[in-house]
Amino acid sequence: MGFMYILICSDGSCYTGGTVNLEIRFHQRQHGEGANDTKKRLPVELIHFEEYSRIDEAFYREKQVQHWSRKKKEALIEGKYSDLPELAKKIWKKEA
Repeated sequence: MGFMYILICSDGSCYTGGTVNLEIRFHQRQHGEGANDTKKRLPVELIHFEEYSRIDEAFYREKQVQHWSRKKKEALIEGKYSDLPELAKKIWKKEA
């Protein structure tokens, strides 16, 4: 089993990660253990997570979501799944 998760940091930035134990990982992040990104931006709040049957699936999803725009992450967090394809198109248009 694995989890992809998104934290909101004290400065409003998002941190996306993956783990096999969400409870332990969240505790670590709240106490400044692990990633420098969250250490410098405490406290953090868990705002979204997804559960997968295998950790490699969770890590794949983590890498996918890490590259998303802030607006696309917000749509995911808010459950606005129908907005995701359009937000993906906007990214491609900017890069082209």
